[in-house]
Amino acid sequence: MMDPPRPEVKPAVQIAKKAGIQPKMITGDHPETAVHIAKDQVIAEGDCDEHGICLTGQELAKMSMDELEKRVHDVSVFARVAPEHKLNIVNALQNKGEIVAMTGDGVNDAPALKQADIGVAMGITGTDVSKQAADMILLDDNFTTIVAAVEQGRVIFDNIRKFIKYTLSSNTGELFVMLVGPFLQMPLPLLPLQILWINLVTDGLPGLALAEEKGERDVMKRSPFEPNESVFSRGVGREIIWIGILMGVISLGLGYFGWLNDPTGPWQTMVFTTMVLAQMGNALAIRSNRDSLFTIGVFSNRLMVFSVLLTFGLQLALIYIPFLQNIFKTQALTLTELGICLGVSLVLFVVIEIYKWIRRRADIR
Repeated sequence: MMDPPRPEVKPAVQIAKKAGIQPKMITGDHPETAVHIAKDQVIAEGDCDEHGICLTGQELAKMSMDELEKRVHDVSVFARVAPEHKLNIVNALQNKGEIVAMTGDGVNDAPALKQADIGVAMGITGTDVSKQAADMILLDDNFTTIVAAVEQGRVIFDNIRKFIKYTLSSNTGELFVMLVGPFLQMPLPLLPLQILWINLVTDGLPGLALAEEKGERDVMKRSPFEPNESVFSRGVGREIIWIGILMGVISLGLGYFGWLNDPTGPWQTMVFTTMVLAQMGNALAIRSNRDSLFTIGVFSNRLMVFSVLLTFGLQLALIYIPFLQNIFKTQALTLTELGICLGVSLVLFVVIEIYKWIRRRADIR
């Protein structure tokens, strides 16, 4: 009675449920006490005998593993349990294909902590045995910290997927240009040193800036990823292909018409510049999987803005500084030609934003 639940736990449990996490209470307390607290913290609904939301140690002792596996999903509270019951509960959930995180602080929690996919020992009240058996130690003994860690983990994973999508779609665009150009009877659309520049600068700086991206607004309102789910799932692989092809088409298309009109003109520099600027638009649009760039805020990731501006400045240097022109075999573009490159490259950004708008309208996550 002197140690009530912390006020921040109830909102954390609600967030966890929306994220597809099922909190379950395992305690040595009396069933009615456990159910009352579980209902107060929205872990469970109903009474102990109602809907079968509670199982006691006595009932667990009479159950076979098959029987427990049939009940374990629907039960939110396990009361008056013994150490072996905790281990059985973890095994039953794992046998059903669940990823199980187990918290504990006592010596008798060690077997269950060891068996769980993620054993979490208490840092303040936890025994040395429980800490050694666990995968991680919760320094503040606060359930809310676990939920916050799950959210941060999802943000990191999302950013990794965004980096992969950005890098591979950009590389797909470059590959398209280099493969299709010769079939159009064109000289090489991009020189080896220009390709190296694109890979080092446009893939590097904005790619690193994606790691600083904040979480999506619905990051804790979607179902978890399956452990064996591919990093290219949920549309990532498909987006890599069509974004890359579109990037290649607009860059090569501009260069092709420039080459037809003037084979000795700056058409190759225009392909090079359009490819770089299109990748910058790709980096800006890809910052969010669902929301528009203008919704999340252009300057909400200052590192990304700096990376894009720096890359644009460096590209201008390659075009207009004579000794860099000699190294990268570029030609100075007129303001009109530079404006055409910028306008054509914006097509990719606009198309991605329209694609995200369609996904939002269809509520595709």
